[in-house]
Amino acid sequence: MKKSQKDKTEEKSRPLFVISVVAEMFHIHPQTLRLYEREGLLHPQRVGRARLYSQDDLERLRMILELTKELGVNRAGVDIIMRMRHRLNALQHEMEEMMSFLERDIRDDFEERIRRMFFEEE
Repeated sequence: MKKSQKDKTEEKSRPLFVISVVAEMFHIHPQTLRLYEREGLLHPQRVGRARLYSQDDLERLRMILELTKELGVNRAGVDIIMRMRHRLNALQHEMEEMMSFLERDIRDDFEERIRRMFFEEE
């Protein structure tokens, strides 16, 4: 059975990974993850005292590390870039919804014209 977009989104946001596993996966110190959380760059979910990271968090961390380690962007710059990226994604989603609305509107208008054209001739 094929997963819906909602299921995929929920799956990616499900907290699964503890801090030690994430630190090992990315070859960084757990304190680095705590620092990113303190500075608002990461938002792991809390279960009791444990931090749990989702697949979405890992993708965000991957982006943070690429910006800082590979491109030399400082943490303030990372914050700005991540916020801009979030806004861009929101605008893209809005644009897609508007295009869908326009496509439906144009399609409905076209179908109505076709109906009138065929039924007026009878």
